[in-house]
Amino acid sequence: MTKTLHDQRRALPAWVIGLVLLVGMYVAIWPSVRGEPSMNEFLDQMPEAFRALFAMSGADMSTPVGYVKIELMSFMVPLLLLTYAIGGGAAAIAGEEDRRTLDLLLSAPISRRRIVLEKGAAMLIGTALLGTVTGLALILLGWLANMDLPQGGVAAVMGHAVLLALVFGALALALGAITGHPAVSRSVPVAAAILAYIVNGLAPVVTWLEPWQRTSPFYQYAGHDPLQHGFSAGSAVIALVTITVLIVTAIVGFDRRDVRG
Repeated sequence: MTKTLHDQRRALPAWVIGLVLLVGMYVAIWPSVRGEPSMNEFLDQMPEAFRALFAMSGADMSTPVGYVKIELMSFMVPLLLLTYAIGGGAAAIAGEEDRRTLDLLLSAPISRRRIVLEKGAAMLIGTALLGTVTGLALILLGWLANMDLPQGGVAAVMGHAVLLALVFGALALALGAITGHPAVSRSVPVAAAILAYIVNGLAPVVTWLEPWQRTSPFYQYAGHDPLQHGFSAGSAVIALVTITVLIVTAIVGFDRRDVRG
């Protein structure tokens, strides 16, 4: 685990700086948007499907919560956390195998189960760090710009965003452990995330998608509007169970597979 985190000693700080700068950019724009009813009028003129996809329905762009929800939490922050987690999950086993370093790792007195668990723990720590930094940046930089954001709501939405990213990161880890192919362990979780996002976003306006909405991890992330209503234990449990099942699948699949030399 520590070796995996050490290997990210340059990349992880770059992610942290990038996320802080991203939050800073949107916070700097806030004063020009604050209290502008014309922004809501502009959003109301957009197609209903577009507003549903980007969580614009019912959000008041002229308030701090509505602004952050639309500009950051509906798409941008989840996208970045997903990118990091899926990349980390794919690199955990399949990446090592592709670089021809996995056989050396397996020659050490370390069980395959431990490798999967500690690689997964490194992914969790990195994703949680990015989520924490983003939340702190929102609170601190928002305070400087007079954005009255609920601290509990920010903590809740970032917690759910981290769990969302870990679901697809664990899927990437499981596919990498089972197949050993980095391309598969990256592309399938990305495709699954896009599909889940579309299902959750369009379900309110597409009747036949409505029954499937609750199966989407994006619904567990944002369906109860955590920025406004706080943390949902039920949604968190569903995400944690999904992650656990995928990690167990990774362990079983890796134990049963012959590693490429």
